[in-house]
Amino acid sequence: MNATAVIFDMDGLLINSEPYWEEAGKETLEEYGVSLIPEQYHVTTGLRTKEWVQYWFAYFGIDMKFTEKAEATIVEKAISKIREKGLPMPGVEYIFEFFRNQGCKIGIATSSPLSLVNVVVEKLNIRHYLDAIASAEFLPYGKPHPQVYLDCAKELGVSPLQCICFEDSFNGMIAVKAARMKCIVIPAPDQHAETRWDAADIKLRSLEQVTASMIEAL
Repeated sequence: MNATAVIFDMDGLLINSEPYWEEAGKETLEEYGVSLIPEQYHVTTGLRTKEWVQYWFAYFGIDMKFTEKAEATIVEKAISKIREKGLPMPGVEYIFEFFRNQGCKIGIATSSPLSLVNVVVEKLNIRHYLDAIASAEFLPYGKPHPQVYLDCAKELGVSPLQCICFEDSFNGMIAVKAARMKCIVIPAPDQHAETRWDAADIKLRSLEQVTASMIEAL
């Protein structure tokens, strides 16, 4: 594949933010008298906070009039936790240097709000690598809808067919494939063996495993 651009998801791929989103979500749901087990939480990984809240409020029968308040609470809690405790995932510095040396344009396509994107970009010191940032925050649909990836490709000035994308969530992987882009997926270690990842073009355990020959073979 003659890739001209690479697009990264953010949460759980570039920064270990998923545990803090999970904490924020569970803490907020507990305010409404319900709790999630980890297996339930993973079902909705990759959704925007708005859709996450709506899904679980409907599931548990919580009054929908509280969704906006719950969404704001989760985002506030998550940003605070990630700012304080978030760490880069293994291989972040390597992968950005790798694709810069390949001459690829680089973007981020995330379900997270731009307020968090800015926190993470500064925390990881990757602003100088980025040619585009696309957030699904205000789009009609978030992942697994492909729009955020298509928007990022448009901002990068490239065809979706020339993009390689990195994801860690199932909803994100579906969004990438729906956008007709190549997908490299790096699932959480406890989910790595699941067959649902077979829809990806490549499955890895870390960003550090990416090689030039691997990219050329896509």
